[in-house]
Amino acid sequence: MALYEPAVKSPLSELSQEFRSELLSIADWWLAYAQDQERGGFYGEVGVDNVPVPHADKGVVLNTRILWFFSELASEVDDPRYREAAERGYRYLLAHFLDKAHGGFFWTLDADGAPKDTKKQVYAQAFAIYALVAYYQLTGEPLALQQAQQTFDLLERHTVDPVKGGYLEAFNRQWGALDDVRLSDKDLNFPKTMNTHLHVVEAYTTLHQVDARASVADALRYAIDCFDRHIINKDNFHLRMFMDHDWQDHSPGYTYGHDIECSWLLAKATESLADAAVSERLKPSVLGIADVCLREAMGEHGEMYDGFEFATQAFNHERVWWVQAEAMVGYYKAYTLSGNEDFLATTERLWSFIKRYHRAENGEWLWLSTLDDQSLAPSYKLGPWKGPYHNGRAMLEMLRLLQ
Repeated sequence: MALYEPAVKSPLSELSQEFRSELLSIADWWLAYAQDQERGGFYGEVGVDNVPVPHADKGVVLNTRILWFFSELASEVDDPRYREAAERGYRYLLAHFLDKAHGGFFWTLDADGAPKDTKKQVYAQAFAIYALVAYYQLTGEPLALQQAQQTFDLLERHTVDPVKGGYLEAFNRQWGALDDVRLSDKDLNFPKTMNTHLHVVEAYTTLHQVDARASVADALRYAIDCFDRHIINKDNFHLRMFMDHDWQDHSPGYTYGHDIECSWLLAKATESLADAAVSERLKPSVLGIADVCLREAMGEHGEMYDGFEFATQAFNHERVWWVQAEAMVGYYKAYTLSGNEDFLATTERLWSFIKRYHRAENGEWLWLSTLDDQSLAPSYKLGPWKGPYHNGRAMLEMLRLLQ
């Protein structure tokens, strides 16, 4: 048996129809409320009441995630509306977010599509690769693959630390140094982060599926090795969140959603690489991360908590929508690799929690569960950090794993 061949047949096959139904429900909400018919592309924000904020800025992370989702969905479900949404996202991305002078993609546009923040956040460039490859897989459009390859080349040329290794966090429009490289206001200002490396791995995994040149394979292997050598703390199987140039850890705590997301994305990356030695080396970490999160982060309702803070030695008990989505996929993937029934039961409990506490009555998922204080959540269902990526991807991945 190959290392990442499923160890057991799925006992959750009867849930396939539930996951498919939820996938289409998510998609239909985004079709109904996300498309900006006046200015093109998609709105930058839609409130919890499903009312758009027409003048909100448009962010590249949201737009690449929308492009990825509808490209993947249209590849799985024969509905012309999904393909049209993917085409809308693709055209808008290249027409407005692409920096035709210096390459790469702008961070934000104003509502009319003019560049507003022109920095090159490596995290965002990775999502552009991820989305463009998905669109290429859907359509065979050669320009989409070409643009993904050009963005890959830019990352390899400009963003790899030539002395200490790894991918640096952010650059100005001309790919020069920035003083403030933070991804968001919640992040610390350090040159290397777990989050950016994780989505470089994800992007390169997908690119490698359609472009298996040695340069792409080597870069994927290198990004995986950054996790193995520097980011996964082998003493406790948590991820180091923020690191300096020398890879010294400055993390303020643990973030359980990223931990469990990393476990299954690393498994998927090694599958794409198809190198038995790499798979053998990473499998203990993949399962170790899942096991530690199971022991530390699960709540009484079957949910996963958000994180743990070193300063207060306290858990953050908020139940965030994307954390539940990633945990469900992560635990089912870990189950298929190990046969551990605890991972299977955790998957089932997470899905039950999502259905009961994260669905909004008027469509889509709430940022926080209905057990949490909603005043602490952003006041949007669609926004810079909330697209159809985590929950939509969870439904797609569960369907594929169950097949």
